[in-house]
Amino acid sequence: MMLMRRMAGPTMGLALLLCFAGLPVVDRSSAQTATQMEGQTPVPVVGQAQRPTSTPYAGDLSIFEYPDRDKKLHVDRVMDLLGILPGKVVADIGAGSGWFTARASVRVGAGGAVYAEDINAEAIDYITGRAAREKLENVRPLLGTVEDTKLPANSVDAVLILKTYHEIAGPILLMEKLKRSLRPGAKVGIIDRNGDGTNHGIMPEVVEREMEQAGFKLVGKYDFTKSDGQDYFLIFMVT
Repeated sequence: MMLMRRMAGPTMGLALLLCFAGLPVVDRSSAQTATQMEGQTPVPVVGQAQRPTSTPYAGDLSIFEYPDRDKKLHVDRVMDLLGILPGKVVADIGAGSGWFTARASVRVGAGGAVYAEDINAEAIDYITGRAAREKLENVRPLLGTVEDTKLPANSVDAVLILKTYHEIAGPILLMEKLKRSLRPGAKVGIIDRNGDGTNHGIMPEVVEREMEQAGFKLVGKYDFTKSDGQDYFLIFMVT
């Protein structure tokens, strides 16, 4: 009884009154934490990029199929550097139209596989249709989320994120989860362009910093993926 009397006070009395009146009791401390008051700085989300990002592309996927892209990107050299060989398992993250997926599919052959991951369900449908038309039987379309690629554990030998890293709002969390899907010695390649995050580009030093925070080390840095020098190709491995 003494304990109850000590607890009783204005706050408890108000709670009891609201309870008997059939009204919800609001925990003001929790509500203030969950809802940011006007003028206050939002609480950062764990693993979220503290920088601007571009809106994920959701338009005509055929624009990625322009002539000479293979030559301009030097895609065969990209695959060589990532160790994409017959029998390997590859993940194309942010696969879009499946442009890279199709090329990796041919490279790894019947003994390998390519996971074509995207967060856009329309892209997954597009890739599914493409794989059927082009008889790419080793392609595995995979609908991921902004926080998780949904790749199976210990399943992938090489990853390519082609011109989509700048769209990832929570790269550190996503990459930390990606590590579970990588086999020993797996390489993660990121091709992007110089930019401020909002213009479908991001500076390479930002990518390097975020990947280091996620537990990766830089093992290769190249600028051959576009002749104007604005694109770059980074390769990482788990630390």
